[in-house]
Amino acid sequence: SETIKTKIKGLIAQENPKKPLSDQEIVKLLKDGNIDIARRTVAKYREMMGIQPSSKRRQLY
Repeated sequence: SETIKTKIKGLIAQENPKKPLSDQEIVKLLKDGNIDIARRTVAKYREMMGIQPSSKRRQLY
């Protein structure tokens, strides 16, 4: 699970601040990398790492 958390953190670090990745988009990117994970698990790991949801990470300017 630590490897998956690292991948999630990396994806979020590289995202466009004006259009941050949703949990579902993160799931899709991980599945492309042969990691089968549920959206609710991504949300749980994201919350455990103290990362806010995409709606709160969005920067308007």
